[in-house]
Amino acid sequence: MTLAKTILPLAASLFFSALFAAPAFADDPPEVVVSIKPVHSLVAAIMQGVGTPDLIVEGAASPHTYALKPSNARALEGAKVVFWVGPGMEAFLEKPLSALGSNALVVELDRAPGITKLKFRQGGAFEADDDGDESAADAGDSHDHSDDHGASDTHLWLDPHNAKAMTAEITTTLVAADPANALTYEANQKALDDKLDALDTEIASTIAPVKNKPFIVFHDAYQYFERRYGVHVAGSITVSPESIPGAQRVAEIHGKVADLGATCVFAEPQFEPKLVNVVIEGTSAKSGVLDPEAATLPQGPDLYFDLMRGIANSLKTCLS
Repeated sequence: MTLAKTILPLAASLFFSALFAAPAFADDPPEVVVSIKPVHSLVAAIMQGVGTPDLIVEGAASPHTYALKPSNARALEGAKVVFWVGPGMEAFLEKPLSALGSNALVVELDRAPGITKLKFRQGGAFEADDDGDESAADAGDSHDHSDDHGASDTHLWLDPHNAKAMTAEITTTLVAADPANALTYEANQKALDDKLDALDTEIASTIAPVKNKPFIVFHDAYQYFERRYGVHVAGSITVSPESIPGAQRVAEIHGKVADLGATCVFAEPQFEPKLVNVVIEGTSAKSGVLDPEAATLPQGPDLYFDLMRGIANSLKTCLS
């Protein structure tokens, strides 16, 4: 009885001392903010099991026409890490990041090592419209910056190889910002890379039967997908989605659809799909919808895969 009376209080004392003195298993994850859905999906996949990043451009909004909300400004003020493609894609973020994101590590993913960049196409079916609401020069200025951003197409994620380059940069950044969870980030990257490789093979197989059939897109956002899978984009209705094409431009594309025998003309959820009906009127072309920025998809780690499969399946369905 004497020994028991001595040991029990001692054990209880040691238990409570350990309970209150023990450190947490890991620090809280960093506050991470991401600009657009496709990039957010990749970041969310890397952060699974650790935390969930915040998204700025939600729902069906487009980064081409987005205006920053007060809630977005608050998220940026509290962020430790911010991921965006760069000013060529999210021009609306350039000044706010300078003003509000000064305490955050801001990562511009169009500068990630291993990224393949393609120049904007000019001339012919991809020439800027000059009889609409904006002049050709104004449309070009919407993406014009002091460095090489304005010269490059920023829809980088539409090639899974670029997505892998982005995930490597995202992982490196998160490991540096949150070393306590480094093993989780690195394991998630490995799993994500394997899924991206499988997706690449799957899409190539889906597209193969129709890749030589010409089609027209609403705006020239698909170079990376086109180059990766060998599909035949014959032109775009408008170069810059910020500007509405004029009657002359629409008439030119209508003629091109007829001359080329383009099988399909694709709208996008955010931009004037009714224009497509005008362009295909009197031709044998069908209409379809492509969603390169995932406007119609719910955010999360699976979104990138749904986006890419959606483009491939829409092309196959309309071009078949």
